[in-house]
Amino acid sequence: MSATAPRASDAHPRFAEALRELGLGDLLPRVRRFPEQTRTAREAAAAIGCELSQICKSLIFAADGVPVLVLMDGASRVDVELVRRELGAEKVTRAKADVVRETTGYAIGGVPPFGHATRTRVLADRSLLDHDEVWAAAGTPYAVFPLDPKSLIAHAGGAVVDVRESAK
Repeated sequence: MSATAPRASDAHPRFAEALRELGLGDLLPRVRRFPEQTRTAREAAAAIGCELSQICKSLIFAADGVPVLVLMDGASRVDVELVRRELGAEKVTRAKADVVRETTGYAIGGVPPFGHATRTRVLADRSLLDHDEVWAAAGTPYAVFPLDPKSLIAHAGGAVVDVRESAK
């Protein structure tokens, strides 16, 4: 390797490759790796020093048994009934860990918003658009990357919807 070779990214290698393929390779130096896992949105926000709502959670649900990705801000919860209605499904449930890994190629806590093993339908909650920049997992529970939400949703192939649980 030459002395001018770029440093290895802190992103998961498969996700780093996905960024390059999408023309987002310039994000690789901005990936932040933490010494401790940030498996929850709260842990990630604390480690980054941003608002909880600036974390983009990538959550896999099963709509009538078919995996669907929901992108949600870290301060909110997904209303599965709204997801069910949005998709016209009979039943929507959280996907089990093995389905998440099989669908995305990543473990829960490190699922990025795009660069998955298989293509799925993507719903992105409108709340993500409340920020100029959001942070999402970079393929591991130890790494995150920043991106403006419109670009993130576009690269994920997401439809902007309202699937956030209302405050009780």
